[in-house]
Amino acid sequence: MTKILVSIIAFLLVVPAIAQEKVFTEWRGPNRTGVYQETGLLKEWPAEGPELLWHNDSIPVGYSSVAIAHNTIFLTGLVDSLDYLLALDMKGNKKWQVAYGRGWDGSFVDSRATPTIEDERIYLSSGKGDVACVNALTGEIIWKVKATENFGGTFGKWGISESILLYKNMVYYTPCGDQTTMVALDKMTGETIWQSKSLNDNPGYVSPLMINRNGKNQIVTVIEKSVIGLNPDNGNIDWQFDYGAYAGGKWKANIQTNTPLYKDGKIYITNGYDHKSVMLNLNEDASGVELAYVDSLLDVHHGGAVLLDGYIYGANWLHNRMGNWCCLDWNTGEKMYETEWQNKGSIISAEGMLYCYDEKGGNIALVKADPKEFKVISEFKVPYGKGPHWSHLVIQDGVMYVRHENALMAYSIKE
Repeated sequence: MTKILVSIIAFLLVVPAIAQEKVFTEWRGPNRTGVYQETGLLKEWPAEGPELLWHNDSIPVGYSSVAIAHNTIFLTGLVDSLDYLLALDMKGNKKWQVAYGRGWDGSFVDSRATPTIEDERIYLSSGKGDVACVNALTGEIIWKVKATENFGGTFGKWGISESILLYKNMVYYTPCGDQTTMVALDKMTGETIWQSKSLNDNPGYVSPLMINRNGKNQIVTVIEKSVIGLNPDNGNIDWQFDYGAYAGGKWKANIQTNTPLYKDGKIYITNGYDHKSVMLNLNEDASGVELAYVDSLLDVHHGGAVLLDGYIYGANWLHNRMGNWCCLDWNTGEKMYETEWQNKGSIISAEGMLYCYDEKGGNIALVKADPKEFKVISEFKVPYGKGPHWSHLVIQDGVMYVRHENALMAYSIKE
């Protein structure tokens, strides 16, 4: 009897711990760095590529990446004029889908934002600037706000591509326009907590980054003409840098698409179309920045970059359909290499390896992160889907998830 009682007590102690287990996943992995904390992965793939576990080539079209939680794969897709959140089981079969916001209706209409998941709630923005909170277990809409419309926001040519940032009890969104720049909503209700002052600018296509400088948290993001640092508690714009002044090429385009890189008080900003990249030094109390260096080599189109062991890796923009793969010294901006391989594209990293996804041909390369050379160890071509390969790769539990618009593939890359 005593043993049974002890077992019951032990069970009752374990159940709440399981129920309260924290879940968090977001755009480009831990801290939005693109660097996944996976171990035991293959350092070379078979000639035909890693094992394809399954594929689903009948999902609604989208450019977003996947997010995984609750033994479920979540992603967004466009159906008619609405953005949908899809839930798939771990073999790629659809569990449910729900419309959560108005899709973009201009150029390149497919869904954009990657879901942000905290515990049993999913946060998303739509192509027309609706922000929603959805129950991750049931698909029920918890709340929805027409954020761009309500706050007088504006759009770029390609709508909204912001993956939602969370902090404490707040959801952040960047409508820009003449009323505000960024707003904070209550993550449980969608009610407005604060709205920052307006900089009379337009939004970029950037998902903001939360950084910490000497114990002070700050949101860093890029809008059309500026890099800004905001206080996450009250929306005060602590500093502003004129990034638009560094636009280059014949278009002088300020088309900002990439989440910044941050480490130890240094912020690296890179975007395509011959826009110069900049390294900013954030001062000790995070109240201002100074320009450290300007880089004319690595103007990442929209594939992101990763920082590994003091070096930045990514692909530059030569024109809309071509770019090379590059490496820079983080501290000085010195060029380490620029190498042709297939085409520009997105990049992530895990266990000291680079995973490069060519946006034109759908080739994926496994490359050792080495500032001396870009040497492809293994590569294969994605067999399913249509259109450009703009989704960023995701690695979780030894599986690499590859989205190609209407197709999702899962590859085993564990040793």
